[in-house]
Amino acid sequence: MLKIGVVVHGPHIIDTGYALKIIKLLERYGKVKAVLGGTMGRTAVYDAHLENIIDISKKRLPSESIDMLAKECDFVFLLDYGKSKITGHAFGYKVFKKLKTNPKLIQIERPGEKDGTIIVWNKKAENFAKKIAKKLKLKLVKKEDVEKEIKGKIIYEKNGKKYRRVLGVSKGENIFVNGIVVGKAKSDEVTLVAKNGIIIDIIGGKLKKHGVEKLGKVDLEKAIIKTGLLRRSEVKARKVIKRKSKKEFNVGFLDHAAEDVYQLKNCDVVVTIGDDTTLVASDILYRFDVPVIGITDGDVDKVVKKGFKNPGSMIIEVEKGWDDKIGKIILSKIFKNKKYIKIKNINKLKRKIQEIINKMNIKYNIKEF
Repeated sequence: MLKIGVVVHGPHIIDTGYALKIIKLLERYGKVKAVLGGTMGRTAVYDAHLENIIDISKKRLPSESIDMLAKECDFVFLLDYGKSKITGHAFGYKVFKKLKTNPKLIQIERPGEKDGTIIVWNKKAENFAKKIAKKLKLKLVKKEDVEKEIKGKIIYEKNGKKYRRVLGVSKGENIFVNGIVVGKAKSDEVTLVAKNGIIIDIIGGKLKKHGVEKLGKVDLEKAIIKTGLLRRSEVKARKVIKRKSKKEFNVGFLDHAAEDVYQLKNCDVVVTIGDDTTLVASDILYRFDVPVIGITDGDVDKVVKKGFKNPGSMIIEVEKGWDDKIGKIILSKIFKNKKYIKIKNINKLKRKIQEIINKMNIKYNIKEF
């Protein structure tokens, strides 16, 4: 019996139902082991009740997941549903280039679209890929075709600066680098420019300085770059657990990198700093019945289709540029520079945060949920 590894990437392949459909199809040919590659798909796995089918127990990059499965599987499938054919193909190319193993890798890209494809990344997988392409009515594409399609360098250096082309971007979309919005596309041709590890310009886009400051130093070659919404589908959020009342509460602190929010799912409440961080964190933590106390400054970018907020959440919108400053004071005075604390009373915590803001002598609005 064949051993087939499946790496599921991104929420859309799950939200559309294709991840499960393809896993079921592959089960006709052998024993399937499915794992998640990347982070944002985890919420989709929970919403689709697939956590017993797709392993989400560890956070791995798609390339790491493929390398892991390559050691025990005859074939490995990479399932993705990019915004466009070019983004999907570029994603697969980047993942393929990162691999440390040489698996019989087959990528299934945008299976629900007219331009959906199956990419054969290893010639030894071609015959099996043909069978699956026929079943799914998808066009078979060879590795060489993708390399020609991407043409030109995605990453290059010139005059001490590093450049990275962003493929498949559309005008008006947010540009994420490692989960942080660093700008907005003003055209379909966008290139990020970095000097000494700091993004200094976006050719074909508008730089968001606040985002760049939060991001700090970055290696453009290794960075995970996304555009548009982190999750494109309108979904019904699933409550995975219901919290019980208790006498002591675990409180977490999150000031950026909202995509790493899953490590806070066992908290009873989370203090979040920044608009995008608060939006994404509250959306994810809703599934785990965790309210947030968010400090924002109204500089919000649309990063998810619809953001869910758990009852008991409180969003405090302060004057522009003050969210990070207040966040640092909260971290120092309330959290004593730790990421987690224990408290007896959540309302008392909310009052303490308001007291800190009151001392700043700035205007603010409070929304309670």
